[in-house]
Amino acid sequence: MGLLKMARQKSPWIVHFDCNSCNGCDMEVLAALTPVYDAERFGVVNVGNPKHADVLVVTGSVNHRNVRVLRNIYSQMPSPKVVIAVGACACSGGIFAEAYNILGGIDKALPVDVYIPGCAIKPEAVLDSVVKATSVLSDPVAQKRHREFAQQLANGKFTGEFSEQDDLSQEETSND
Repeated sequence: MGLLKMARQKSPWIVHFDCNSCNGCDMEVLAALTPVYDAERFGVVNVGNPKHADVLVVTGSVNHRNVRVLRNIYSQMPSPKVVIAVGACACSGGIFAEAYNILGGIDKALPVDVYIPGCAIKPEAVLDSVVKATSVLSDPVAQKRHREFAQQLANGKFTGEFSEQDDLSQEETSND
């Protein structure tokens, strides 16, 4: 195992993005990083720059306004990368799933590797999922999926449930 690959598995750096949550899951994610739970024993470090992160931790549901920001943060992360959906809202849209402005869970915008269901989740679940996510960093199938998705985003040819064009048309209708 190469030194860089081993370092990624032994020290996952995370970037946290609040996509539209009630802040319940955000507080639990940040609580998991406190000395009480000692996330640093696993090498987990919360960084502010996505260019330094291996793991994207997302809370809240995706809406038309934040999908571009979420994808921009994702595209700035170097490969290999992992996406974790934290909480019921990030997994499926939660109680807001039927709202007019909600597109759904994070998987409507990005390929998600690890789901943490619950409202609100426990800090232990966040640590457990980040540790489990390190195995995805070395999984060639998952990383191929991320590379293909990043290529589609770069070419503007995302063929998921909705696309940037759908996002633009929604904004145009909301401004009228």
